[in-house]
This record gives sequence, C-alpha cells and structure tokens, in this order.
Amino acid sequence: MHIIGIGTDITECPRIGRMIQDHGELFLRRVYTEREIDYCNSRKQSTEHFAGRWAAKEAVLKALGTGWIRGISWRDVEIRNNPSGAPLVLLHAGTRDIAESRGVRQVLVTISHCRTYATAYAVALAQENLPPIVPSHFDDDIPF
Repeated sequence: MHIIGIGTDITECPRIGRMIQDHGELFLRRVYTEREIDYCNSRKQSTEHFAGRWAAKEAVLKALGTGWIRGISWRDVEIRNNPSGAPLVLLHAGTRDIAESRGVRQVLVTISHCRTYATAYAVALAQENLPPIVPSHFDDDIPF
C-alpha cells in the first residue's frame, strides 16, 4: 500500500454542542449515521464524540482530495469502532465511488478530543501497483 492523501481537521466541541442544541435531530440525522448517533449518545461526553466524528469526516474527505463537492453527503463517510475501540472508516455512495476511482482501498483515521476541541487525522491508502497522485504544476527542481 502507498499513501494517496492525508487530511486533518480540528473543530470546537462547544460549536457542535450548539448545533445539536439548536437543531436537534435534524442536525444529527443530516450529519451522522444511525450507528454514529447511537455510539455517541452512549458515551458520557457525547458532544466530544460527535465533534470527533465531525472532524474525522472532514479529515477523510481531505485525504481523498475532494473536500465537500457535489455528490457527497455527510453520511457517506461513516466512523465506526473496531472491537478494540479504534475508529474505522466506512465509505458509502458517492464517497465510495470517488475513493474507488482514485484507487483508494483503505482510509485510516485517528481521533482525539477534550472538552474544548476534537481533532482527527486521516490517511488514504492505495494498492502498491497504482501510481501516487502528483500535481502536475510543480517545477522539476522542487524536491518531494
């Protein structure tokens, strides 16, 4: 495997808390899958977990090199946990299609949060036999 892209994001937990307070279920169901909502609501500091997943979704899209474009919705990036608790990325619909078209076979993510901030870092990986995406606008004398 080789790295296709990396992404990181940081968000303020109180901001996500205000979104939940102001918009309730409408906000939650627009951004999070049912499993994400259930997981976060089961945690003592649910707002921090919602903020962490928000940051993770942003980081994943940056790692894929898309950001928020037409055809991608918040719920197309799902963050679950494996049995040991580590976060896992599942891609659905348009996001999955874009990842597959770019040769991405796996996206790794890590999430960290405290009362004030949540941050996430994502790495998109492709199979070895696919070339990395290198922007063509770089001069030859710029080292990588």
